Amino acid sequence: MSSSQAGTARWFGFRTPTLRFLYAWAIADLAANVLLVVTGGAVRLTGSGLGCPTWPQCGDGKYTPPMSYHGVIEFGNRMLTWVLVAIAIATWVAAMRYRPVDRVARRLATAVALGIPAQAVIGGITVLTQLNPWVVAFHFLVTMAIISAATWLVYRTRPGRSVEAGSGQAQTGVDDDVELPRDSVIARLGVALAWTVYTVTWITVYLGTAVTGSGPHSGDENSHRNGLDPAWATQLHADAVWALVGTSFALILLAIIARLRMRRAALWFGGAIVLQGVIGYVQYATSLPILLVLLHMLGSALLMMGATVLVLEASAARRTRDLADSPAPGA
Repeated sequence: MSSSQAGTARWFGFRTPTLRFLYAWAIADLAANVLLVVTGGAVRLTGSGLGCPTWPQCGDGKYTPPMSYHGVIEFGNRMLTWVLVAIAIATWVAAMRYRPVDRVARRLATAVALGIPAQAVIGGITVLTQLNPWVVAFHFLVTMAIISAATWLVYRTRPGRSVEAGSGQAQTGVDDDVELPRDSVIARLGVALAWTVYTVTWITVYLGTAVTGSGPHSGDENSHRNGLDPAWATQLHADAVWALVGTSFALILLAIIARLRMRRAALWFGGAIVLQGVIGYVQYATSLPILLVLLHMLGSALLMMGATVLVLEASAARRTRDLADSPAPGA
């Protein structure tokens, strides 16, 4: 190959990244953030939240973990953040160097990358406040926001979509086997329902953090709870879940009857809700075993991804419908 191995394979692909290259890094970015939810949950559920009692050090002015079970777990979760930083930077570089320029992808990659140091600071505050349950909840919610943005980036960069140079506007194709609704009112209703599902998903996730903050898994045996009645918080969360089930069912019916392009995503989202609901009720009935709580946290991340895709699918379909209905230039 010579010539310094062709510029070290053109900077490992970053010199002139293809859309598929950017898409692969976007997937890695999303997967790493979801993995951080799982490992962060493991820290809390094993009571290792204060395994490193100081921040950014890990106790006694050292940056290495104390030789203890909880210290190693908490330190390992902190080290995973550096892996996430590397992936986020790689994704950002790929988005910035990709041509034609996609301004939306650039902003999304930047937002996800900047979310990581913000999360590190919030994580430090949780330690300094001795795992205050409201700060811990905020920490989780910011992660959900990053996952939503990372999902959008994956959706935006998936192969099969072309981006006009310099405009930042993606031209989204429509599946050949899907008919767009002829009545634009149906398209608008689909967008409204998708946004409703997205909003109710956020409410459900937030109320889930309130339930966790009132329950037994504080992250450390000496950490205080948020003071809410666990039974009352759980009931409120369950009510939000049923509201999410109802709005999702309405969206699924509309997508199937009107043959909306989002119908496949809606069906997947409906299945995820059913699975998440089963896990939630079983974990409550079995006194919150660690494994089921961890799966429930993973399910929350998957629901946020699914709700984000629904909004993007509905919005893309409506934009395509509007373009189809608009008169041709000079008509």
